[in-house]
Amino acid sequence: MLLLILGLVLLTFYQLLPILSPFLVSILLAYMGDPIVDLLERYKLSRTWGVVIVFVVLSLLMTLLLLVLVPMIGRQMVSLYGLTPQLIDWLQLSALPWLQANIGLDADVSSLNEIKKMFTENLGKTTDIAQLLLSQVTASSLAFLGWLANMLLIPVVTFYLLRDWDVLVAKMRRLLPRQNEKLVVQLIGECHEVLGAFMRGQLLVMLALGIVYAVGLTSISLELGLLIGLLAGLASLVPYLGFVVGISAALVAGLFQFGLDPYPIIGIVAVFSIGQALEGMLLTPLLVGDRIGLHPVAVIFAILAGGQLFGFTGVLLALPVAAVIMVFLRHVHELYKDSNMYGQPNACELITPRSAEQASVDDSSIKETP
Repeated sequence: MLLLILGLVLLTFYQLLPILSPFLVSILLAYMGDPIVDLLERYKLSRTWGVVIVFVVLSLLMTLLLLVLVPMIGRQMVSLYGLTPQLIDWLQLSALPWLQANIGLDADVSSLNEIKKMFTENLGKTTDIAQLLLSQVTASSLAFLGWLANMLLIPVVTFYLLRDWDVLVAKMRRLLPRQNEKLVVQLIGECHEVLGAFMRGQLLVMLALGIVYAVGLTSISLELGLLIGLLAGLASLVPYLGFVVGISAALVAGLFQFGLDPYPIIGIVAVFSIGQALEGMLLTPLLVGDRIGLHPVAVIFAILAGGQLFGFTGVLLALPVAAVIMVFLRHVHELYKDSNMYGQPNACELITPRSAEQASVDDSSIKETP
């Protein structure tokens, strides 16, 4: 019966996911903002004013990012689009011949010619592309309006959830069965510790790495340094993926821009080496610690599974949900080890040939005793 109810709940959740998405994102944002509002309350501010201050500061930061960062990324994207035909020429005339001569790679360049032709024909037709995007948005106006409504709904729901967060938590605790309250509160406390380590720690690590990579690559005059650095920081959500993606893209861009000049290549390697050293020795131990307990393979699986089941919302919620599941699995593991099914360690000793021979000798000596 319990499994049937759980199945119905999950099915209902899946069917209502398009509607629930802004509420789930709002819950996540309210959870992340609650400690900041609690801190402001200690300075004799009301809960509502604390929420207002948090919203004003976040709005100013978002506006600053939109005014500064977005145009810079846009220019980098346009630069990447314009450099693509030259990059293809470099691959055809320099990179592929070198690979063929040194490692015997047999590569077909016909597909590269087609890609180059497409970019060359469309280069400079930004007006046509904008008109095409505008027509697509107009054709799917209902979908666009739905997306816009969700975007407007998120800050409204987040405001009310953040204002009433402590009241909602207290009411939910009063609903817990008295005999299970201690255990449930303990599990929720562990989940809170893990989620706090991830949501406030891992995201800060990603932000710090993105800044380090972007500033470092830009300082060595790499044209796409900002774009590659931010991409590497974002990919750092999965351990080592940010380093692999970032240094690979930066080396390709560096070889294309600087040729075989060793100094920029050494600079690129140095930037990512410094980033990895900072992440391993300072950022992760200080901001995250070892409280998440997710193996890199589990991280990759959680992101892929979340995206497959629930789309973009699933990708956003994959790692927090996986971290909570790990807390419950650790608890189940402890219960299993304390159960009769697992047994005592002494009862599960392996029978070695020596122990079997000793048991046989003891048995024969018992039989010979008059």
